[in-house]
Amino acid sequence: MQLATVLGTVVCTQKIESLTGVRMLWIQPVGDDGLAKGDPLVAADTTRAGPGTQVFYVQSREAAQSLEEPFSPVDAAIVGHVHRLNLPRS
Repeated sequence: MQLATVLGTVVCTQKIESLTGVRMLWIQPVGDDGLAKGDPLVAADTTRAGPGTQVFYVQSREAAQSLEEPFSPVDAAIVGHVHRLNLPRS
């Protein structure tokens, strides 16, 4: 699982049938320090996240398995909200 911040909603004019009703969000992966890490990407939302929400997401086969239809063609899916992040002091 990886951390990200939700940037906004993606509006789809056409979707494959297995993704009907699944929200797609634009997310920015972040490191433990909260700074951007890599390029933004689109993820299926399974948690009702909104812009500015810090989330954790999975990619690859695990992303598809998090949806109601496990054979949906998705590369990333949001699977939880981050309420607090405790890191050891260095």
